[in-house]
Amino acid sequence: MRAMWKGSVSFGLVSIPIQMYAATENKNVALRQVHEADGGRIQYKRFCTVDGAEVPYAEIAKGYELPDGEMVVITDAEMAELPLSSQRTIDVLEFVPLESIDPIQYDRTYYLEPQKNAVKPYIVLRDALHKSSQVAVAKVAVRQRESMAVLRVHADVLVMTTMLWPDEVREPDFPFLRDDPPQIRPQELSMAGSLIDSLGEPVFEPEKYRDHYREALEEMIEAKVAGEQTTKPAAVTAKADVVDLMAALQASVDAAKKSREPAKPVKASKAAVSKAAVSKAAVSEEDTEDEKPAKKPAARKRAPKKTA
Repeated sequence: MRAMWKGSVSFGLVSIPIQMYAATENKNVALRQVHEADGGRIQYKRFCTVDGAEVPYAEIAKGYELPDGEMVVITDAEMAELPLSSQRTIDVLEFVPLESIDPIQYDRTYYLEPQKNAVKPYIVLRDALHKSSQVAVAKVAVRQRESMAVLRVHADVLVMTTMLWPDEVREPDFPFLRDDPPQIRPQELSMAGSLIDSLGEPVFEPEKYRDHYREALEEMIEAKVAGEQTTKPAAVTAKADVVDLMAALQASVDAAKKSREPAKPVKASKAAVSKAAVSKAAVSEEDTEDEKPAKKPAARKRAPKKTA
């Protein structure tokens, strides 16, 4: 991994120099835009809508568009002059229980590595956080954007997860929330609970799951490279609309239980067992007959000779 940011964690009067790395990566298959007829790549050029000229990247600034269409131009130099107290510093503000933060506020996650001369204070903060069972709430500026963040311990490393500001989380304003709720029967609620119990696991194991779409796309690409014919995957059967909620829940519970039952050994039928026993007995008798000594043929009696 390559460090994408360098700064320090400010913890009271203690400053811990760190390097930051992206903790996640996108594994999607990268596809380019191409001309379908010949496979040529599609390219875009930056043109100015006022004079029609192509604009080099060095001459591109940022702009804020007003409601009437007018543009407020802001240069990189002006952006650099904005006060950012949290620039290059992860400023710890308070400590709270992890469960008090709704995951909907999480944005991006990063690993924090201590620089060579800061290993000891780094470990002190890491172990103190782990022992307290709390997380640190901090403020940080990354790439000209100030964010709230959470510091916690994961795999013996300090992990920072940036968070959205409160006004960046949308309110769920849906019509059904304003309508009178439908009547829920106790049996339906109980059956839904049974379904949850039947699919319950003590811990989440992400290794059990796979990205089937990505695997199918990679196989299709490999087949095209090899010059093989590709086959269209079978269409997924659409689920029917729920007519009877209780019946659907019961069927779901039964299917969940069946999928989790260990495979049972197949028992032979009584007729098969009897047939096998007879065959075995017959083979035993043949083996016994083979082992017995062969009987000598009986001596033939000779007829008395006639006298003349």
